Amino acid sequence: MQEALIVAAERWPADGVPERPFGWLLQTATRRHLDQWRSDTARRGRELRFATYPAPSAAAQQDDTVTVLFLCAHPALSPASAVALTLRAVGGLTTAEIARAFLVPEATMAQRISRAKASITASGEPFALPSPAERPARLAAVLRVLYLMFNEGYASSAGPELTRADLCDEAIRIARILHASDDDAEVGGLLALMLLTDARRPARTDPDGTPITLADQDRSAWDRERITEGLRLLDVAFDRGPVGEYQLQAAIAALHDRAPTAAQTDWPQILALYDVLEQLTRSPVVTLNRAVAAAMADGPSAGLAILDGLDDDLPRVDQVRGHLLELAGEPEQAAEHYRRATARATNVAERRQLEAQVARLTR
Repeated sequence: MQEALIVAAERWPADGVPERPFGWLLQTATRRHLDQWRSDTARRGRELRFATYPAPSAAAQQDDTVTVLFLCAHPALSPASAVALTLRAVGGLTTAEIARAFLVPEATMAQRISRAKASITASGEPFALPSPAERPARLAAVLRVLYLMFNEGYASSAGPELTRADLCDEAIRIARILHASDDDAEVGGLLALMLLTDARRPARTDPDGTPITLADQDRSAWDRERITEGLRLLDVAFDRGPVGEYQLQAAIAALHDRAPTAAQTDWPQILALYDVLEQLTRSPVVTLNRAVAAAMADGPSAGLAILDGLDDDLPRVDQVRGHLLELAGEPEQAAEHYRRATARATNVAERRQLEAQVARLTR
């Protein structure tokens, strides 16, 4: 019911209050409950089956894990539909979590997943491993699944905790298996990105679970072994082939991890990498991150100018705008945008951090 109220708080001001508010809330809450129940039931079933099976060999584990991911990237599906269906069926993410990853309403994503299932049935094509010619296209879908799974684990879109270590660890585990059998440069780039990002996990929250910004983290707590491994993988990936989006993101993460202090971060170089990444992906999320880099490299006004070209409904826009307004010496405006971000936050730990920002600026 709490999640249904959050959805209502987000949608009703824009779409209007429905004719039967109570019925709308009840239906939304029921759908959320069913999603969670199905996910938990499927997970428990997998755990029970695994517990009763003989321990498989390492080779069998590798074959099964990677094979299932490639099978789900069915040729009858568009890449986006294949990724969404795989996240639901294999990754264990709820429809709401997948919708937030794709920046679409939950109902839209539910329809997309249903259509994907129907498309596979209607195609009559059996599940089969890709041919050498088909593999690159399916590999792209597999990498996107692992990327979004890791992102949901590292910055959980809902729930009481900032991170879901199980999702992070599983995404890294599968990426390691894939990297061991595939020398594609983007496979190495994605694994490097995960390791370089996950290395900061020990310093991301305080003892109460409240998020700590990158600038304020204790860098001595970062996992240096993961950083070293990630840097090595990134160097190899750059030597193997054309630079892709995961290698670029890993290069940005590497610049953060190499900086002894936040003040010594090479923001001009990070901004240059975001410029290339934005041209490559045309992603509004990349543009949002580029605005932060521009603010740090060239001043808050440069970042705010970039934000003016983004949709205000994009997740984290209010949070970033508040941060840049604070840097620009506009605490009242910053607090107002932090309030808006707080009202839209679905993660409890993130909401707690935003509330603290508002309290600090309005004290």
